[in-house]
Amino acid sequence: MQKLHADANADILTKRAAQLVAAGRIGAARPLLAAARRLAPGSIGVADISARLALRAATPNDATAELDQAIEAAPGHAGLRTRRAELRWRAGDIEGGARDAAEAVVLDHTDAAAKALLGVLMLELGRTADALACLDEADRAEPGNPGFAAGLATAQEAAGNPDAALATLLRCVAAAPGRIDPRNAAILLCVRRRDFRQAVRLAEDARHAGIADACSFGLLGHALSSLGQHEEATDAYAEALKLGPQDPYVRHLVAAAGIMPGATRAPVEYLRAVFDGYAERFESHLITLGYRMPGLFRTILQQHPRIAAGERVGPALDLGCGTGLVAVAIADLPVGPLIGVDVAPKMLAQAAAKGLYAELREADVLEVLARKPLPPAAGEVFGYPLILAADVFCYFGALGDVFAAAHANLSSGGWLVGSVEELLPDRDGALPGTNGNWALQRQGRYAHSLAYIRDTATTAGFQVLRLDRETVRYEANAPVAGLLMVLQRRAA
Repeated sequence: MQKLHADANADILTKRAAQLVAAGRIGAARPLLAAARRLAPGSIGVADISARLALRAATPNDATAELDQAIEAAPGHAGLRTRRAELRWRAGDIEGGARDAAEAVVLDHTDAAAKALLGVLMLELGRTADALACLDEADRAEPGNPGFAAGLATAQEAAGNPDAALATLLRCVAAAPGRIDPRNAAILLCVRRRDFRQAVRLAEDARHAGIADACSFGLLGHALSSLGQHEEATDAYAEALKLGPQDPYVRHLVAAAGIMPGATRAPVEYLRAVFDGYAERFESHLITLGYRMPGLFRTILQQHPRIAAGERVGPALDLGCGTGLVAVAIADLPVGPLIGVDVAPKMLAQAAAKGLYAELREADVLEVLARKPLPPAAGEVFGYPLILAADVFCYFGALGDVFAAAHANLSSGGWLVGSVEELLPDRDGALPGTNGNWALQRQGRYAHSLAYIRDTATTAGFQVLRLDRETVRYEANAPVAGLLMVLQRRAA
């Protein structure tokens, strides 16, 4: 009788703890769950709620041991497998999470949540077809679930079908008109596929429905700025900041908004703030994005006539050197001494640690180029024989001044090797921005047209040796179009 009474009390405490966890009241749930655990050690219900609490509190390791014991005691319990899959996913064990989620689906083929979780994990493992199948089944089982629809849309986009992804999200918007998450996902998808007018329509619909949040207004601002409507974009960013003053994504967008109306380059203060805050994770992040420019620069320099002949080329300027990724890529080539330039001191500290630069300067690119090299000593040649600029010009809109300054700093026959993001037309065929030459894109970077790069370089006095279309990196599994240039100061 006493055991039955204890079990009843444990069940009551567990149910109440579950309600508190669902309501986000983690602190209030903990003592109830601890009491239930004392009354019914090894309880499956207690283990399940412990795992949910750990997930809500972002401490996935806290409940692992208890959940392992519960699964050992009840290996056929699908819900416990699903919960452990979530814990492993949050802890970074994607393969382990996928195994548990797959086992949960085998144990209960009607569990739509387990199928959806398995689909998300398959997507992270690069198994797009399997992810699509799982998420499609979950969405069909619960067509009104916005989380399942969002996962399915992500898989459809990864599979190369953005039209189907947008249709999925719009169906979710229609089924749940009061939810903002599927609307924001649809707006973001439209921005990624460069359908800025549709993005504006969806954001305005959310505004009129009274459910727009900081993210909605931030995306609206980006879409408007991409259409050249800078005043309207500034208003949208202001609304975003009001609704999410502490949101880092919104603050970044608003910072970018400060350089939109009529500006021809990103302010130095903006660049310093962004990259100082980014320095410690800069390299790891670019690696995950498949960043290609350092390797492409190396390939280009191997074809330089003097370098190919084994001769040293230098001194060389590395503009916007960041943490020194280009220096690492060319470290074994006869290039140097190498002088790195960047506005962010924390990025320069990362570069200094590599020991590859003869000198590092904390300065703006134009400021350095304005100070022409010192007059040469007897027998030396004026200017730099090589200037490198990997993804630096994307923080300038108009390039006339910086190209002219670089040209003035090169020695006769010197090379400027640089890269930019390419300006591509919207879905309706129009080029974003106000002039068709360059436009501010997402995250405060400018993109340029191939014709503009060629014409501006020629006007500055360069001979265009190469101007190739290349992929800069990947975002949302899609290639970011870029232009790789090799410009030469004509030999005297």
